[in-house]
Amino acid sequence: MNQPTTDPTFYRTAADAAAAPPERLAYVAAFDRAADKPDAMSVIDVDPGSDTFGRVVGWTEVPGRGNELHHFGWNACSSALKHEGHDMAGLARRYLIVPGLRSSALYVLDTEPDPRRPTVVRVVDAEELAARAGYSRPHTLHCGPDGVFLTCIGGADGADGPGGIALLDHDTFDVLRQWETDRGPQYFAYDAWWHLGRNTLISSEWGTPSMIEDGLVPDLLLENRYGHAIHFWDLATGEHRQRVDLGAQHQMPLELRPSHDPEATWGFVGVVVSTEDLSASVWRWHRDDDTWAVDRVITIPAEPADPDLLPPALKPFGAVPPLVTDIDLSVDDEFLYVSCWGTGELKQFDVRDPAAPRETGSVRLGGIVGRTPHPAAPGRPLTGGPQMVEISRDGRRVYLTNSLYGAWDDQFYPDGVGAWMALLHTDPRGGMTVDERFFPHDGDFRGLRAHQVRLQGGDASSDSYCYR
Repeated sequence: MNQPTTDPTFYRTAADAAAAPPERLAYVAAFDRAADKPDAMSVIDVDPGSDTFGRVVGWTEVPGRGNELHHFGWNACSSALKHEGHDMAGLARRYLIVPGLRSSALYVLDTEPDPRRPTVVRVVDAEELAARAGYSRPHTLHCGPDGVFLTCIGGADGADGPGGIALLDHDTFDVLRQWETDRGPQYFAYDAWWHLGRNTLISSEWGTPSMIEDGLVPDLLLENRYGHAIHFWDLATGEHRQRVDLGAQHQMPLELRPSHDPEATWGFVGVVVSTEDLSASVWRWHRDDDTWAVDRVITIPAEPADPDLLPPALKPFGAVPPLVTDIDLSVDDEFLYVSCWGTGELKQFDVRDPAAPRETGSVRLGGIVGRTPHPAAPGRPLTGGPQMVEISRDGRRVYLTNSLYGAWDDQFYPDGVGAWMALLHTDPRGGMTVDERFFPHDGDFRGLRAHQVRLQGGDASSDSYCYR
């Protein structure tokens, strides 16, 4: 009798992941801002040899209205090779766990037997999340030790906060408990990642639901009341160890991207905006003797603009802030990609020396003022900008989508943000070019907005590796 084998998309090392066969499908969360239609998981053909390359080839609606599907992830990844309590013969990167940021519900989609036609096989409702973990507004998730870690923005039973991490069962997806055992000073939540080999979890900050759900609140921003710190935790015990404040003016440290080396003690966090000059920035955390330190390594200035071309929230400033809303680190830890959603730019940095990034490439698409068109439609001004960024395991392809969060889309692109996805090809020596054949947009997404991308078999921000 043949015995089942370990999922071939679990890679012992980052180098193994980079050498694996390329992705053929991309999964893209799509949501209806008006809440008139169901949100959906779209499936995009990314095989350049396929007749349907760059087209939507699958579409799975989730129950209800107004979920606002946002970040999502796989039930299992390469880190499972070192998790305890798994039957590795049966564990697979098979299920997508998809939170509704507004509804607080979770939808589990099975990508087998046909990966182009995922099916909803489990719904975890807001009541279960609240009762068992004390949280609402689920945001980001990663497969990790003890279970699936799910960061949440809000508290339960009408409480605005604190946000934190809920732990889900790896197999049943039941909500098990609140992960934190000693929260310390942490109150705001956003992202969470870890250094597995160093027993350390890192978390970042955005704001509570009331601070984000209707858009960026100018008074709160100018009073520096959004998050501006990152936190370090004991991964095994859930105890808070250290808070590092970036400075109150550095508002909203969001996406965390640790090195893919399991023994490393460094990573990057992107900061949306400085209230001093509307610049954005990227910071590096690293170990400094017996504590963690965080240093600013990239600053991206705001760009002057005619106030008549700006949305109301920006007219008084006469400038477009970069608004760094996502960053992504290639699996080989050599290149960092930084999305500037406000200016419509994706920047590429060589980070082989993580303390001294060097810019090596830039592509512009959309932007609040620039509206740079896609090469596939050179006469069509493009709204939105590079927002969610995902990198193939081999680092040769970068996928972009253009929607940030419904209320913020409307605030910064009041004439409409549209929906689009782009593919960039990278040069190993640095540099990027836009694929002119690949441009799913607008009607391809059936009037919904496109947000996060996950790649079949894993991608640069899905996995943490256990071995060197």
